[in-house]
Amino acid sequence: MAPRVLVAEPLAARGIEVLQAAGFDVEERPGLTPEELLDAVPGVAALVIRSATLVTAEVLAAGRDLVVVGRAGIGLDNVDVAEATRRGVMVVNAPQSNILSAAEHTLALLLAQARNVPQANADLRAGQWNRSRWEGVELHGKTLGILGLGRVGVLVAQRAHSFGMRLVAYDPFVSDERARQLGVALVPSVEELVGVADFLTIHLPKTPDTLGLVNADVLAKAKPTLRVVNTARGGIIDEAALADAVREGRIAGAALDVFAAEPTTESPLFALDSVVVTPHLGASTAEAQDKAGTTIAEQVILALRGEFVPFAVNVNASEASETVRSFLPLAERLGRLFSGLASGSPGTLEITYEGDIADYDCRVLTLSILKGVLSPVVDEPVSFVNAPQLAEQRGVSVRETKSSDARDYANLISVRGSGGPHVAGTLFGKQEAPRIVGIDDHIVDLPPSSHMLVVHNEDRPGMIGLVATILGEAKLNISDMGVGRSSTGAAALMAIATDTPVPAELISRIVSMPGIQTARAIDLD
Repeated sequence: MAPRVLVAEPLAARGIEVLQAAGFDVEERPGLTPEELLDAVPGVAALVIRSATLVTAEVLAAGRDLVVVGRAGIGLDNVDVAEATRRGVMVVNAPQSNILSAAEHTLALLLAQARNVPQANADLRAGQWNRSRWEGVELHGKTLGILGLGRVGVLVAQRAHSFGMRLVAYDPFVSDERARQLGVALVPSVEELVGVADFLTIHLPKTPDTLGLVNADVLAKAKPTLRVVNTARGGIIDEAALADAVREGRIAGAALDVFAAEPTTESPLFALDSVVVTPHLGASTAEAQDKAGTTIAEQVILALRGEFVPFAVNVNASEASETVRSFLPLAERLGRLFSGLASGSPGTLEITYEGDIADYDCRVLTLSILKGVLSPVVDEPVSFVNAPQLAEQRGVSVRETKSSDARDYANLISVRGSGGPHVAGTLFGKQEAPRIVGIDDHIVDLPPSSHMLVVHNEDRPGMIGLVATILGEAKLNISDMGVGRSSTGAAALMAIATDTPVPAELISRIVSMPGIQTARAIDLD
């Protein structure tokens, strides 16, 4: 019998045709309820979805014959990738299907904002001829600030260059050499970016670090000529602060395609004449939908045939030894911890495997570390397949070394950036419990947690109590803590695991305390 493919959401006709031409039994059943999906997935070899279908642990358990889950798009928030990996189910997506459409929509909003196209169109349709009211500005000679130089950010930069715009960007994980190749000048902070930009376009992933990144404090540093464009993710801009800045004339305007809550039909931004809005149309082109359908069909075919799948987002762990496989979750979390501590591109990422693990092929662990390092800072899902390419694009090289001597541990994985942070971890005991045992050359010992706070402070009495009191007053529970001194004793470090994320205002309060040097909240999941 031909393998069954369940298409649970509308897919471009070309994608269906590709699957059928490959000889698969394609069943289109859009609009399934969660209960109906559980009944439909047994016996299915491939499940094709978009953004509405939740592929939970229960769905994966019911799909005992599942080989692959295909997401016709980029985001994977609706797929339990960890559970799929544990069950040996491949997860694939179509990460490049909409990047051109998103970049072009960004340029469309730049031009619409600069020339007041929607407002003038509405006026004329209402019988008003208001040439003087809708006078605009040229893009030529203006400075475009690009927040995030991922795939879409680079495409926007290339197209904006043809308009004669000056290009500046903030992306701490892009090297100076890569920026020079793109004709882009890097600046060291978001505040400096808005201080020089006439237009600001956002191309970042939505993470705890980027949520509310463009806020009232940042907008207070902006030029009065600034116009903000966001086609990336809602929530990166504080929409209330943006509305205030536009309404009060502190910036010139905005154009938004994405919002913190979607769908949304009411916002203070909608009442402002100098704001252009669209209902998340970045990927809404016939070409993008066709590419997504065709790409995901091709990936599903490769997966079902057992061939190399270029857009697989999880690794076939069965190809790794049992010893190496157990280190995969720790490796990715070490990468995320490193990324959270880094203040810029690591340049060369030095990964060291020590102890018994050094006798094994650790390439999959290196990919897992890279995945963890890059996931919080790029604007697309990072997979074991695309992680090396994304690292190369950002000028990040990897050097892997091994040693049979792990000092005080049976096995040790260390990650260090050239001039950047250092993290180390191991598995402990018969249960192989993951432990973080080193941060910035301080010896610590605590399990990795979803939410962590890393504090550098002067090595003097009262510092632990100071930080713990601030967290306690904010009703944040400390689930674990590790403290360590530097080799010189000049500075100390606290690594704190909390049950819930530490908000930015609390970080600011901690850093303002005497004796505190730095504090960073890091999400490891």
